[in-house]
Amino acid sequence: KFVEKAGLVKFDFLGLKTLTVLDKAVKLVADHGVEVDLATIPLDDKKTFKMLARGETIGVFQLESVGMRDVLTRLKADTFEDIIAVVALYRPGPMENIPSYIARKHGQEDPDYLYPTLEGILKETFGIMIYQEQVMQIAQELSGFTLGNADLLRRAMGKKDQAEMDRQRHTFVDGAKAKGVPEGQASMIFDQVNKFAGYGFNKSHAAAYALVAYQTAWFKANYPVEFMAASMTLDLGNTDKLNLFRQELGRLKIPLLGPDINASGAEFRVEEATDGAGVRYALAAIKNVGEAAMAALVAEREENGAFADVGNFTDRVDSRVVNKRQLENLVRAGAFDQINSNRRQLFNGIETILRHASAAANDRDSNQIGLFGGEEAPMPQITLPETADYSPTERMREEFDAVGFYLSGHPLDAYGKSLEKIKARPSAEIIREGHPGPVNLAGTVISKRERTSGKGNRYAFVQLSDASGIYEIIVFSDVLANCRDLLEPGSSLFIKGNVKFEGEQPSFSANGIEALDAVASRAAPGLLVSLSSEQPIEALSKVLKDANGGRGRGEVLVVVNLEDGREVEIDLQGGFAITPEIRHQVQSIPGIGDVREI
Repeated sequence: KFVEKAGLVKFDFLGLKTLTVLDKAVKLVADHGVEVDLATIPLDDKKTFKMLARGETIGVFQLESVGMRDVLTRLKADTFEDIIAVVALYRPGPMENIPSYIARKHGQEDPDYLYPTLEGILKETFGIMIYQEQVMQIAQELSGFTLGNADLLRRAMGKKDQAEMDRQRHTFVDGAKAKGVPEGQASMIFDQVNKFAGYGFNKSHAAAYALVAYQTAWFKANYPVEFMAASMTLDLGNTDKLNLFRQELGRLKIPLLGPDINASGAEFRVEEATDGAGVRYALAAIKNVGEAAMAALVAEREENGAFADVGNFTDRVDSRVVNKRQLENLVRAGAFDQINSNRRQLFNGIETILRHASAAANDRDSNQIGLFGGEEAPMPQITLPETADYSPTERMREEFDAVGFYLSGHPLDAYGKSLEKIKARPSAEIIREGHPGPVNLAGTVISKRERTSGKGNRYAFVQLSDASGIYEIIVFSDVLANCRDLLEPGSSLFIKGNVKFEGEQPSFSANGIEALDAVASRAAPGLLVSLSSEQPIEALSKVLKDANGGRGRGEVLVVVNLEDGREVEIDLQGGFAITPEIRHQVQSIPGIGDVREI
């Protein structure tokens, strides 16, 4: 306060990472020959407003919460002023005016301007006081206040100083009477203004925030790939946010290309893919690898070319820059798949890789040369242990640990149509809809934390993942006692439960939990198995009969494609227990072609 009395102006500087997101998005677009000047983008872009009206605002500044998305779908904003208004209204207090604002915008409710001369001030907000500037203008127009005195009125209303408010009411009503306003109406308007002023929002502040919100929405609507890559880069270390962006990429049908030491940058990049531009996963977004080390690795590749094989990688990368833990997570995340797809072999050979890398670095440091002249001595060939690769389930589990979520696939993918048959809904869909009540969920266990209640009962918080995201359920003592052995990391479960919402936060609880394999097999999915000859039929029969003794309700239809172009269909007698593991075994039989659920 003393600063202001001394004649100085106080400034608040807010650090917004969104400004950096926009800057990166501009640069990513420029890389493809398109120049974007944020200061001159049109503020009436139809594509942007249609996207906002659909509530597709993940990543959009100020507009991405569940509640805000609901408001936007009802509001159908079509002007920049609507965005300013919604930014100002979506707060405790003024939020109660949102239904009226929407109804008045769409002509379902008549605006109330309080007094004819105030229409010009309140018309843009349909008669609802939203901004502090409107309070000041009303005092100026209705009661003859100077803008300076109107600002003092605004401050007094915000402080709830009763003595000062009584003085201000007297001045306001007298000024209005002098301009021909009936005393009772003037007093009523003062009450309305006073009610609003306590939570009114500064329009210039709301407009500045709305402009950044609009710019991010415009970028997402017009250049979604670049916008998503920039947004993900600014959340490199936030696994939950990256997973949310991964889901959004899926909804937008934008490919998310896996981490690759020969294609990825330290940050997220835009890359042309066979089915359109995609986002290439950032090396630095893999857990525990470090941004500086990944930047050094990328710089080496960009200066001296792609890494040809594992030996070439060890010759060129300094073991003092990339250590054991970093290499382990790069391997587990699949960053080496293009030069060696056997992740287990690479993982088991990391000590060997590091020894070779260290020896190569020492040779470079000592300038060791060959016996017959100036060529460097060739490094000995690197030999990795012979071993089978991870199974699909193990592969995904290792990837999850290195990335923080399932990136290239999900354990539940193997259940295909079975999830539809048992009515298991994606967790993200349940959360997005926000309706409390009974729910069916499927998920793969990530972690479990057991606790003891004040009454001595054991309960657990279980974190699970499905293809749409990560969620947590609470399992109370009666359910926990019956299913504790199922709650192991990596187990896939079917959960009958309930969801409640506290604000926008979901709270899931379990009424019953079963192994997903058991529930899926009861749902009786069938298999259509295509063969090019009769040779695999015996092996197929053995696999199916060995599965739970052949007991189950799933139908198996075998189609044999004969050399003369005819097809023979064989409906195997009896029912079979069809699980993802059985499907995997069937697909592994030599001579088996396509395997699909029916």
